[in-house]
Amino acid sequence: MKHNKFKIKSTYFLILIAFNYLSFSQDNKSISVGSNQLKEYLHEITNLSVGVIANSTSQIKDNNKSIHLIDSLIKLNVRIKKVFSPEHGFRGEADAGEKIKNSIDLKTGLEIVSLYGSNKKPTNEQLKGLDVLIFDIQDVGARFYTYISTLHYVMEAAAENNLKLIILDRPNPNAHFVDGPVLDLKFKSFVGMHPVPIVHGMTIGEYAKMINGEKWLKNEVKCDLRVIEIKNYNRKIIYDLPVKPSPNLPNKRSINLYPSLCLFESTSVSIGRGTDLQFQIIGNPNWENKTFTFTPLSMPGAKNPKYINTKCYGEDLRDSPILNEINLKWIIEAYNNSNNKENFFKKGFNRLAGNKELKEQIINGVSEKDIKSSWKNGIKQFQLIRSKYLIYY
Repeated sequence: MKHNKFKIKSTYFLILIAFNYLSFSQDNKSISVGSNQLKEYLHEITNLSVGVIANSTSQIKDNNKSIHLIDSLIKLNVRIKKVFSPEHGFRGEADAGEKIKNSIDLKTGLEIVSLYGSNKKPTNEQLKGLDVLIFDIQDVGARFYTYISTLHYVMEAAAENNLKLIILDRPNPNAHFVDGPVLDLKFKSFVGMHPVPIVHGMTIGEYAKMINGEKWLKNEVKCDLRVIEIKNYNRKIIYDLPVKPSPNLPNKRSINLYPSLCLFESTSVSIGRGTDLQFQIIGNPNWENKTFTFTPLSMPGAKNPKYINTKCYGEDLRDSPILNEINLKWIIEAYNNSNNKENFFKKGFNRLAGNKELKEQIINGVSEKDIKSSWKNGIKQFQLIRSKYLIYY
């Protein structure tokens, strides 16, 4: 009898593992993103003057083919009057941090208004004559990925101009975990505007609901918000993006490593910009004890990368396990092995980290375990806030 009970429990346990694996490994075929739910929002924009916040990721399925949302809506006679584009531009080809100018889209003749550079928030004049805004941009779930900062300013401008904002939601490829120090608002910037951890584990639609609900917009204005939800999605799925979200995040591996490796951007270490392995490798010209090498070159999306035309020695992280937390070992080891510790951290590191403590902890030799322990209370408080706005489970 005991043997049978053990057998039943073992079988149940194996089924449970298999179920969790299938949920975690589910492919994209059954997922239908917000932009594909035309019947949910088309009637809300018909015969209105529409502004669209979009970039190269704003794709929609049309007869089993992927086309740009703008092109699809124009085919449906939607009156798109203006397009607003975030960092990297409308076609997604600009470098990180590169100032984007206003332009005209050659394919459609539409005016493209840049929301990166000196003009991060749509002005009253730019919104004049519009009746409704649509936001459709693929995010990757990290605080310093600037699309959520663009979202903030779009929501704020929409609220101030009495415009409805429709968000066409998309999966977050890093939605399966929450980790990192919560932003200290003393370090608020365009790479961190809200008191959230580095990895927030929310879709862009959920995040917008949180911005509204927590009254984070200027003067506590509230945006008239509508989220078109994703179908057949849960946050255990590691979503494989059909289009790269920006020039230097080319695949699922780079997106998963991004929250851990982006901290290197403000250090003396390269994360592979100027190669085909962006955010999958790390290196420095002085790490000659390492066998893996790469040489950054000028290329689209990385016109002047760190250590351009210089051989770097480092580590290839492509075979590392899928991360369910931020990996600090790499940056701690990099600092400890640096022969020029005074110049290891560059200007802007505290903005990326969201506090001054992380840099001090690494310099003072605090272990990864103890650093992460210092994040626990902040993450716990954030989780309570976050739980009010979740749409998917």
